[in-house]
Amino acid sequence: MARPSRQTLGLPSATSLRRLPGHSQSPPPPASSCRKAAAVLLLAAAVALPCAVLYRAVVSNAPPPAQIDWDRRLWHEWDPPIPPVVVPEEDGDLDPISTADDPDCDYPQLGQVLLEASMDNKTVILTTLNAAWATPGSVIDLFIDSFRRGIGTSSLLKHLVIISFDGKAYKRCTEIHPYCFALVTNDVDFSQEKRFLTAGYLDMMWRRLDFLRLVLEKGYNFIFSDADIMWFRSPFPHFYPNGDFQIACDHYVGNATDLRNIANGGFNYVKSNNQSIEFYKFWYSSRLRYPGYHDQDVFNFIKHDPYVTDIGLTIKFLSTTYFGGICEPSGDFNEVCTMHANCCIGLQSKLHDVRIIMEDWRDYMSMPPSLKEFGAFSWRVPQNCSLSLLNQ
Repeated sequence: MARPSRQTLGLPSATSLRRLPGHSQSPPPPASSCRKAAAVLLLAAAVALPCAVLYRAVVSNAPPPAQIDWDRRLWHEWDPPIPPVVVPEEDGDLDPISTADDPDCDYPQLGQVLLEASMDNKTVILTTLNAAWATPGSVIDLFIDSFRRGIGTSSLLKHLVIISFDGKAYKRCTEIHPYCFALVTNDVDFSQEKRFLTAGYLDMMWRRLDFLRLVLEKGYNFIFSDADIMWFRSPFPHFYPNGDFQIACDHYVGNATDLRNIANGGFNYVKSNNQSIEFYKFWYSSRLRYPGYHDQDVFNFIKHDPYVTDIGLTIKFLSTTYFGGICEPSGDFNEVCTMHANCCIGLQSKLHDVRIIMEDWRDYMSMPPSLKEFGAFSWRVPQNCSLSLLNQ
């Protein structure tokens, strides 16, 4: 409602007080002034009425405001702390965390684990684990034992993060190692042994690859090592200072830049930069160009692609003198850094030959220095593993 005028209240106006002596009451306004005031009021009403109608229509058609359930959305949840990983019940059938299938989800736990395990230059050592490899006495125990028995490698364990594909593997990891991360994919069971080139094996390899891209995007360099690789010496002295992406080989032709080297994706050292991140995206997307192939084969295809040169990625292949395997064993126990149970199908066959590798290393370490320098010691593998098995 409009405020009453001074004239309506019968009070003297400021104008009348100035103009008339004796403060006499001013005369009533002429009729023309009333008509002008009425016209102004009618115009204002004509403008206001359609505006009010329009506003009512908009409000009536708008969606209701969002309701916040204050019983469930407490104030501290607006900046939530890092959620703990829930360890599954004793039967191990439950996944430790439930994550979306989108590999780009933030994984706040991952950042914390990487931060705690990283070296001063933001480098971590990563391996993956599922339930089949996690049972006591299985591959993961031999893997960790190799660090403890290696030369100058035990200290590297504090920089190792074990990425678990299922709840049982995660639970076992927490029992034997301080830095564990649960990478669980909804509706996919990665707990069982995945035979080479089966659909489950391929899914797990590609899931792993895209996860490594995420680690790079978080700013961490990494050494990725399959758990069936035994560590006997620190690999860092044998990495190239100018390599963005460095990878071990099933067969090494003698030159670190020769694309004829047959790479093995089970061991690589990758620096976090724009080139490596773009390469991992390209590598992962290339699975669609080569359906039915695993990441290692696809790498050996795309290493020739001009796009790899265009993005400026520097690839270095690591010599089997230092990074050997059953495919091509290192010939010198005095130089070997890692030994991989590659060219092997089946968990039991792999376990058998990895144990032989560890026995050979223990025998070497027990030899007197004079015999070590003589260099007459050789690996007794392959036994149950063989390159010929891959062609059957």
